[in-house]
Amino acid sequence: MNKDCEKNLINLISEIATSYRQNTVFSVYESANLPNRSEIIEILQELRQLIFPGFFQSKRLTDSTIEYYIGDLLISIQEKLHKQVKLALQYKHKSDYGNDEELIEEKTNKVCMTFIKSIPMIQEYIVTDVQAAYEGDPAAGDLEQVIFSYPGVFAISIYRIAHELDKLAVPYIPRIMTEYAHGKTGIDINAGAEIGKYFFIDHGTGVVIGQTCVIGEYVKIYQGVTLGALSTRGGQALEGVRRHPTIEDNVTIYSGATILGGETIIGKNSVIGGNAFITQSVPADTRVSVKNPELKFRNSKPEELKQEFIFDWVI
Repeated sequence: MNKDCEKNLINLISEIATSYRQNTVFSVYESANLPNRSEIIEILQELRQLIFPGFFQSKRLTDSTIEYYIGDLLISIQEKLHKQVKLALQYKHKSDYGNDEELIEEKTNKVCMTFIKSIPMIQEYIVTDVQAAYEGDPAAGDLEQVIFSYPGVFAISIYRIAHELDKLAVPYIPRIMTEYAHGKTGIDINAGAEIGKYFFIDHGTGVVIGQTCVIGEYVKIYQGVTLGALSTRGGQALEGVRRHPTIEDNVTIYSGATILGGETIIGKNSVIGGNAFITQSVPADTRVSVKNPELKFRNSKPEELKQEFIFDWVI
């Protein structure tokens, strides 16, 4: 390296280091201070192996080895989760905990033990989601196909895990989990949303479910559905405010529909048609559809043979 290049490199290093020190966005440049995304994804993968035994691991399972298998996975999950939760709590609440290592350890142990105990309940909910996907999709060959390949089931199972950590007020980790699923599937479910059993997302791409959304049981939604807020212009001032809709039991929402607002309630047994835009409550047992648009079809034959047809198309 010649002297000019060396000088330029030294100046560049100094400039970047100064930016780190002056900009609060980079104030945590010591990476060990924050949870590790790769390790959090490993935790998710091991949790999926635990929830779906025989599907996502290479080891052959038998009745005589299943307890050992469960024990090994639980120990691994516990150790990795403990490390990541401790980092998250330590960084987020450093002003509360300071250097009180004992207090941080006590809080971390409590969070991890509570979460581990919730795994059977998480599994129970996910099993109902798998069943809903199988029963709700005539193209589903069997339950195995649903578990292996359905993006909706993948995104919902990750949400179920993240939601339990969110309920325990664990910072960062729930959002890392749901954004991992978002990147994999195109389905964006905030970990704070409350979703009942037998939830099915068909196809899934482009689905958005906001943080304060409440969804009942036996709800089915299709691709491109948004359950969002009327406005987020208030920014951080809206934290903790109910901004997203309530979807009651046994509701079906077809592709492209948008439902907005914290006071909007879709009553049970209702059906929301494709591309509907809703900002007010819908009574129970209601079918909502977009007013018939008019489509024009023109014959592509030579000019003298052309005819024009106008059809009504019902959505």
